[in-house]
Amino acid sequence: MKQKDIEIAKSLKEKLSRVVQLIDFRVFGSRARGDEDEYSDMDVFLEVESLNKELKEMILDIVWEVGYENFIVISTLIFTRDEIEKSPLKASPIVKNIVEEGVRV
Repeated sequence: MKQKDIEIAKSLKEKLSRVVQLIDFRVFGSRARGDEDEYSDMDVFLEVESLNKELKEMILDIVWEVGYENFIVISTLIFTRDEIEKSPLKASPIVKNIVEEGVRV
C-alpha cells in the first residue's frame, strides 16, 4: 500500500474507533495490492461487535467525510462478529479473500 493510503486508512480507523468497537479493520482490493489507478476507490472491511441502523449511519457518515477530505471514494463492507463467526458468511469467498489479502491497519 502507498503511504498516502496508509495515512487515510489510519485516520479513518481512528475516527471510527471513537464511535464503534472495531474488531478488525482492513483495506483490500486494488489499493491493498498496489495496482490501483488514480480513479480507484479504497475498499475497507470492518468487523464490529454489534451494529444497528443508527451506528451504521454514523459509520457511513465518517467514511464519507474522510473520503471527501482526501478526494477518494471509500467503499465499506461492515459485518458483525456474529455474522463472521456464526453465519454462512464465514465461508464467503469475499470474506476469505479479505482475510488472506487484506492489509490490516
